[in-house]
Amino acid sequence: PDHGRQALDEHRVGPVGATALRLGLSAGVLCLLERPRPRRWSAEQRRAVVVFGLTLATMNTAFYEAVARLPLGAAITIEFLGPLGLAAAHSRRLREAWPVALAVAGVGLLGAAEAGAGRGLDPVGVAAALVAGACWAAYILAGARVARGGPDRGGLAGAGVVAGVLAVPLGLASAGSALVAPRVLGLGLVVAVLASVVPYSLELRALRRLPPRTFSILVALEPAVGALVGAVALGDRLDPLALAGIALVVAAGVAATREVPP
Repeated sequence: PDHGRQALDEHRVGPVGATALRLGLSAGVLCLLERPRPRRWSAEQRRAVVVFGLTLATMNTAFYEAVARLPLGAAITIEFLGPLGLAAAHSRRLREAWPVALAVAGVGLLGAAEAGAGRGLDPVGVAAALVAGACWAAYILAGARVARGGPDRGGLAGAGVVAGVLAVPLGLASAGSALVAPRVLGLGLVVAVLASVVPYSLELRALRRLPPRTFSILVALEPAVGALVGAVALGDRLDPLALAGIALVVAAGVAATREVPP
């Protein structure tokens, strides 16, 4: 999603426009794949889908605004306070809390390594990242509700439509005709599929089985995996701080998955 943001920003659609493209196009793809039938859903299922869609729209808008104003490592670190805070809130015993502490420390080290020393943080960017983090925690809870009690088919597509309806008008107002340029639409479709359709579908499947606390710890693997991919594919250098952060996050993920029943 971050590479997609950079590519779309080159065409000056901005963070709001990038969010509109990602959510609007992903909603269309999901509707084609899932063919939702909301008339068959119960009132409770519809409410769950709407809440899920609201969290998707707010989370993505806030995150794109944050990464437009902050170093990527700092934005991700602040955002991860949301799911890791949720994991901490669901930890009742010391045996459950120590993987959360490992994940927090690991993500903090990764953020410190990437953000660099001496760089000031934009207050608006920090606020946006905090909102994104809170919405990510809400996304986990709302997603679990849809995954376990929502419609058997089309729940994610319905949430995508809700998010798209909220985001697309704002994107058009912000970016105007740049949003519908053929190259921008093509890039937006790639980002929508790779950053929304595929991961959200997989995450919803995971939330059917994993407790929210375990899922919240496991998502901390994302910046660690991203750092490793950057080192292998892009030749980015990993300093000792980043390597230590990756090791802590991986250890937290292993510890969390050991608690999941077969």
